Amino acid sequence: MDSPAAIDADLASDAAPAEARAAAGRIRFDRNEWAGAFGDIGTDLPLLVGVILAARLNAAGALIMFGALQILTGLRYRMPMPVQPLKAMAALVIAHQVSGSVLAGGGLAIGVLMLLLSVTGLVDWFARVVPKVVVRGIQFGLGLQLASLALGRYVAGSGSTGYVLAAGGLILVVTLAGNRRYPAALAVVVFGAVYATAFTLDTHALWRGVGIHLPQMQFPAWQDIVTGFFVLALPQLPLSLGNSILATRQLSQDLFPGRAPSVRAISFTYAFMNLLNPLFGGIPTCHGSGGMAGHYAFGGRTGGSVILYGSFYLAIGLFVSGGFQEVVKAFPLPLLGVLLLVEGLTLMALVRDLFNNAYGLVVALVVGLIAVTIPYGYGVALVVGSAAVWVPKIPVFTRLFSRAGLGAARASGTRLAAMTADAGRADD
Repeated sequence: MDSPAAIDADLASDAAPAEARAAAGRIRFDRNEWAGAFGDIGTDLPLLVGVILAARLNAAGALIMFGALQILTGLRYRMPMPVQPLKAMAALVIAHQVSGSVLAGGGLAIGVLMLLLSVTGLVDWFARVVPKVVVRGIQFGLGLQLASLALGRYVAGSGSTGYVLAAGGLILVVTLAGNRRYPAALAVVVFGAVYATAFTLDTHALWRGVGIHLPQMQFPAWQDIVTGFFVLALPQLPLSLGNSILATRQLSQDLFPGRAPSVRAISFTYAFMNLLNPLFGGIPTCHGSGGMAGHYAFGGRTGGSVILYGSFYLAIGLFVSGGFQEVVKAFPLPLLGVLLLVEGLTLMALVRDLFNNAYGLVVALVVGLIAVTIPYGYGVALVVGSAAVWVPKIPVFTRLFSRAGLGAARASGTRLAAMTADAGRADD
């Protein structure tokens, strides 16, 4: 694993070779790509399991589509661009036991909505008006949410055994931090697999589920599309625009300067995935800065990590999806929590580039806290944070600040002007 501090060194020392490899169109499958492949499993696997069980989905279709889209994304972007379940949508499905047909309708609805935003160019406008400090705040909030989930549910929820397993996983992560020969994430996954095989895996039930399984084609009814639009797609939209599009674009600029895809490219592949998923029983998916941070933190530098990760799900869906529940129950959640914790801390650490800008740092931290503490927090945070940057620069408010002796606030707002252009300008 690369620690948050080590990412800066990577950007300085490893960027040029990485760009040279990318220019040659190379995708690697070395041990570091293998380790990076599992950097996002702590987020994805629990959501996949929860949605499959709550919506009573065909596990084969959900897993095959999830894996296939990972592979297509790795080939398309040639960097660790993640494919993740839509978090807000997954949470609603799990909490309210939403049916699979309504879930498919909601996925199709948000796919159409994102396609319209892409085609009309509205997503580019949105990227221009949301400042970089707000994007950093969204990333901070998501990181805080992931770290809290890791510590509160995955580690603490398994009792004393969970603490022991998590401590072992954390020791592996710290000991192997930055080790390219023996990557940390791969060691944690191997540790979990050995533990599961020895203590928790029902091998007889697993073998009974072995066979060839294929997804079944379907099309959501209009009623399910309408219901899914209001119940699932609208609550998901603010998080998708803030994290899946803008924050992912920003992080790709940070980690792969000169290679970052445009906002419109990311939104197009987002739309494509959700227009395709519902037709074959897949779970609605997105890109995400948390997933990219996770893959990168554990060694992923090319599309190889995502392709390997997708192949893992594709193989399970095709051959052992009948015993999927047994595999899920066997792998220790505390070790997934360790991976999720690293992913969250990596995201939170991105605010360090605001340490020389007090006003921007305050805005980012407030945005992050709003995002995770109130209903529809990501949508509210986008509006509040953007207003905090733009309002001080409106002439009438500038005069008011001047008359009130608030020149410092106005100056801080002015210093943020240069940052707004970096919030995700599209490179069409």
